Amino acid sequence: MSNGSSITHFLLLAFADTRELQLLHFWLFLGIYLAALLGNGLIITTIACDHRLHTPMYFFLLNLCVLDLGCISTTVPKSMANSLWDTRAISYSGCAAQVFLLLFFVGAECGLLTIMAYDRYVAICQPLHYGTLLGSRACVHMAAAAWGSAFLNSLLHAANTFSLPLCKGNAVDQFFCEIPQILKLSCSYTYLREVGLIWFSLSLAFGCFIFIVVSYVEIFRAVLRIPSEQGWHKAFSTCIPHLGVVSLFASTGMCAYLKPPSISSPSLELVVTVLYSLVPPAVNPLIYSMRNKELKNALKNLFLVVVFQQQ
Repeated sequence: MSNGSSITHFLLLAFADTRELQLLHFWLFLGIYLAALLGNGLIITTIACDHRLHTPMYFFLLNLCVLDLGCISTTVPKSMANSLWDTRAISYSGCAAQVFLLLFFVGAECGLLTIMAYDRYVAICQPLHYGTLLGSRACVHMAAAAWGSAFLNSLLHAANTFSLPLCKGNAVDQFFCEIPQILKLSCSYTYLREVGLIWFSLSLAFGCFIFIVVSYVEIFRAVLRIPSEQGWHKAFSTCIPHLGVVSLFASTGMCAYLKPPSISSPSLELVVTVLYSLVPPAVNPLIYSMRNKELKNALKNLFLVVVFQQQ
């Protein structure tokens, strides 16, 4: 294979060789995928239908749920289909689409989590300016900035990666297409250009992480100055779910891409990849609904409305 244009498809990593394990993989992924669809879909529907949740915090949460659905829908259905039909193939254009969409959704989620930290900072540290700094137009602009910047970043990475000459086969060492695995197939030193872009993107993500940490340092300092225990509880009830989602997002991502090469192995990489690509989208709705009374009450009201309409 002399270049990328001669490759018509890629071969993804198979979870198992036996038919029984392939079916087990299919049913396991199907359960996780349905849980993610149900959890995120319920939150999206509840926020959209309940006018009391039409606030900046829940607007950003709705965007986060859409991104989580996009993330898990980019990789899991194709992996499930491959296991069900006993194949490893993905088309060249399908692989490029996976790379683009996954970068797009993950990048937008990173930006949105940063905006949500800013939202909590303003709500707790500058409550008198909340309506001014986070009006409806400002919220739409910030969300659009997160989506737009992620789109441009993913377009740049995908175009650059799939313009590289590939001459080391077409077997991808992962159950979905991602840039590090595609770069392993390159036979040209021009791949260093993409490595540089990856480090630039990681630097931006690290900057977002630092901003979130600094925001929460200020938030905790402000909360500790609140005299009443009820005020503490109200402030923490809106911050802890977001902090939990950020911790899950950052820890699984760092385990996948920043672990030392000395402890790397194919089986470990597969487990870590499953954790960071499947667990956050499925678990995030549970994290947000556990400690949020407003959201839980809205979910109950939505359930009661649906039940009484069917009777």
